[in-house]
Formats: sequence, C-alpha cells, structure tokens
Amino acid sequence: MNNKLISLIIVLAIVLSGLYWVFGLPMVGSPVIPVSADAIARGEYIYNAGGCAACHQLEEAEGPSGGYKIEVEEPFPNVYFTPNITPDEETGIGGWTGRDFILAMKHGRSPGGGFYWPSFPYRTYTNMTDEDVLDLAAYLMTQPAIRSEIPDHELPAWQFDFLMAGWNILADYMEGEPPAVADDPQIQRGAYLARALGHCGECHTPRNELGMMVLSEEFAGSDIVSTPINQEGLSGWTRFDFVGLLELGMTASFDFVGGEMADVVEHTSQLSPEDREAYAAFFISDDAGGGDDFNFD
Repeated sequence: MNNKLISLIIVLAIVLSGLYWVFGLPMVGSPVIPVSADAIARGEYIYNAGGCAACHQLEEAEGPSGGYKIEVEEPFPNVYFTPNITPDEETGIGGWTGRDFILAMKHGRSPGGGFYWPSFPYRTYTNMTDEDVLDLAAYLMTQPAIRSEIPDHELPAWQFDFLMAGWNILADYMEGEPPAVADDPQIQRGAYLARALGHCGECHTPRNELGMMVLSEEFAGSDIVSTPINQEGLSGWTRFDFVGLLELGMTASFDFVGGEMADVVEHTSQLSPEDREAYAAFFISDDAGGGDDFNFD
C-alpha cells in the first residue's frame, strides 16, 4: 500500500469521524417508558411543572394537540408552530419510544435523526433527569390521541434543520456556565425547577447575536421578551412575594401579571407548596428578603 493511499484513508477516516461527531445521534441506550400509576402521576406533575399546555394546547383544544404560533424576530425572523404531543400515530407522538423522548427532550433530535429548532427548549430540558423525561412520556402516552395537522414552520429558504448541528456545537462553547448554586437541598430543588422543568431562562436570560443564551447573565432579562428576575431585578422582593407570584400571579407591588406569564402561573399554581417555596429560595437569597416558611393554602 503506497503512502498516498494510506494518507487518503487517514483523511477519509478523520472526515467520517468528524461527520459522525457533528451529525451522529447521541448514545442514550434503550430506556423503557414506565406504565405504573405512580410514574403516570409523576409525569402529570412534571407536565404541569413544565407548563407544557401553555405552548401545546390552544384554548379551544381538548388536549396538547399543538398549533401554537411562536414568532421570533432575532437573530432571524422566523415563525414556528408547536407540535401535536398527543399519542396520535400519524400527526402526534404515537409510537414514540423512551429513546425517542430522551433524544427529543434532552438533545433536540427527532425520532428520524433530524434536528429540532431551539424554539423547542431542549437546551434547557437537557438538565432534566432521564427519569423525569420518561415519567412525562408515561403521562403523555395515556392522553387521548387527537389528530391535528400542524402547519409547516415559516423559515427563510436557506434555513435547513441540519444547520442546527453546527449551532448546537457553537452553543455548547458560547453559552457558558450559569452561576453556581448553594449546596442546600431546597435551593438545589428550586434550581432544578427553574433551570430544567420550568425553563425560566428561555425567556428571562439574554441571548447573543446567534440566539444563544448568555448563561453568565442568567435571568437578567431581555429588552424584547422579558424583565430581569435575577437578584437585581427582584430587589426588594421577599420569598413570600415570590410564592405569591407563583400561586396567585401577584407581584411584590400588588399588581397581577398578564400575557404569557399569566399562562405560566396557571401551571406554577398547581405545584406543591414545597416546590413553590423551593423556587423562592432559589431566586431570593436570605439576604435579599427573608427565609420564612409559608404558603397561601
């Protein structure tokens, strides 16, 4: 074998390895969707904690059959429509396996290996535990199957989903790391609720020119989408105030939230008192305004 052929084989091997690294599916094994009543009940709780119906269930719909319109102006003007997540075989998630759910929720990949757009907050859901993803799947698979044809996304002609492979790699390096969290079980639980299930950062964290979250400025708000909910933004709030927001939709100044945040409160009001207090402990430090134990029940 001459040197030129050896060099060509090495180059091809490197290219193929690179393509697999960029486009290959993550190794997630073959997890099984649980079917126990306990798992389904946990899945329903996760469904509410994640506010899934806010984006996947239109007001007149009988279930999360999708069709909610998401308009994005930056970095590129796009229109996305949320999918049907009922177990309909043709238009929904009927036939999905545990592997499909893990790939979609935590890696942004479709059952066929394609890439989802980050209008679906998979980069936040990657912080979920596999158990919570599978319990959510268990709940969704028990819901009535609804046939619902969803319109195609309205995207520029040059915008192909395979470009998300490079975007995801860049985001891994450019998003950075969020601030460290105190080693306290209640605060850790609040961080999990906010950073994973509740995906609060998707609206409340600034983004760079490529639409990637700037995690070093986590919850610092966006001029376009939302107000800051970091320590500075919540200056003067107590944990009592924050629990009131999650349960009643009432702010520290005794106003009531509206719009999309009102939809969020419909779900946070269904959390346990312990989880609402965990949220408050994460967002409001003891120094910022009290660590009272309380609830509105």
